[in-house]
Amino acid sequence: MKLVVALPLLLSSLLAVSSMAKDFDFFYFVQQWPGSFCGTSQGCCFPDTGKPAADFGIHGLWPNYAQCQGRQGLAARAMLGGADVAAVISAVGRRGKCWPEYCDDGNALRPWAIRDLVRSLEQNWPTLSCKGNGRSFEFWSYEWKKHGTCSNLEQRDYFASALAVKAAHNLTEILAGAGIVPSESETYSVSSVSEAIAQGTGFKANLECNRGAAGEAQLFQVYQCVDKEAKQLIDCPLSMPTKCRGDSIKLPVF
Repeated sequence: MKLVVALPLLLSSLLAVSSMAKDFDFFYFVQQWPGSFCGTSQGCCFPDTGKPAADFGIHGLWPNYAQCQGRQGLAARAMLGGADVAAVISAVGRRGKCWPEYCDDGNALRPWAIRDLVRSLEQNWPTLSCKGNGRSFEFWSYEWKKHGTCSNLEQRDYFASALAVKAAHNLTEILAGAGIVPSESETYSVSSVSEAIAQGTGFKANLECNRGAAGEAQLFQVYQCVDKEAKQLIDCPLSMPTKCRGDSIKLPVF
């Protein structure tokens, strides 16, 4: 009898966690420079469609919280929802979360749902990882399962929204217009890259650097922030560590 009573409570708690996970504040729209991804000691692998263009490629569209959801906040929200507080805290971890993820593991990406977007996705959202054997669909499936299921968007809308944001604000062209172009030797200040993106898009973004094979700082990823409807850029409400060494970074040739 106790098991019968406990089961509905457990299901209620899990549903509460799922509904909370979808209550995010903004999207991070993340693009990466392929020359920086490939220009490390680990290297990269091209997708089965061939070498991508020398253009920023989409990494993902990630729902995010403006503040990490700690234990107290999660407990309060669980109580308001009538859920079992202990079960909710246990399900999300003692430290809470800074973003929702894996909101619906059973909602796998269906190839037919994005069939009309495949060519554009191959051009703008290619995989460079050596883990997926060059199959970009595995990359898209992973991004959908981890982030897209928390987006409150249907499968096609999720990917179409990311493509639309990229098309509306071409980072490669914006940086080139400011004189920031791929080079084997030229370096650029972090502030000049940030200012060029802010002026070109009208909104501030966060930057992330990585290290090239020789240890030099490279512009790796640009984190632009998008409203909850995945339509309009906004100023990023959070700052983040740039991992940029000093004030000079490269944009390596690809």
